[in-house]
Amino acid sequence: MSGYGNPPENPYGQGGQGESPYGYGDPGQQPQQYGGGYGDGGQGYAAYGGGYGDPGVPQGPQAKGFFASLFDFSFSSFITPTVVKAVYALSVGLLTLFWLFFVLAAFIDSPAAGIGVLVVGPLILVLYLCLIRMTLEFYVAVVRMSEDIHHRLRP
Repeated sequence: MSGYGNPPENPYGQGGQGESPYGYGDPGQQPQQYGGGYGDGGQGYAAYGGGYGDPGVPQGPQAKGFFASLFDFSFSSFITPTVVKAVYALSVGLLTLFWLFFVLAAFIDSPAAGIGVLVVGPLILVLYLCLIRMTLEFYVAVVRMSEDIHHRLRP
């Protein structure tokens, strides 16, 4: 019986009585020479549910496309991970264009102002890029946490 806030009965697949706390069988048993682990009968990792790419293990829902996620009114899929790269690239391009515009405008006003914007401008540009990047990373982290929580709470 697993629900909100209640951990599963045996979240790490550990064995019951008479087994080691790490799920390797009898604690006194020695590892096999060519087997996959302690007391698994030489089955290797297959005894513990297979591995990545095992066709018998469901791998989760397939990701929807951009437009399918964009017009998903149930909000069951997130669009942030697919859009964040484009938003960051657009931010880099627009900030660079604004900086070039300000450099040209400053040189038209006076050469000293132009040199000042040419020197100080990249520092401000990098500062804004850092702020934009941190904000986008925060959004992606929140979405990833939400996806992970949603995945863990599925029956």
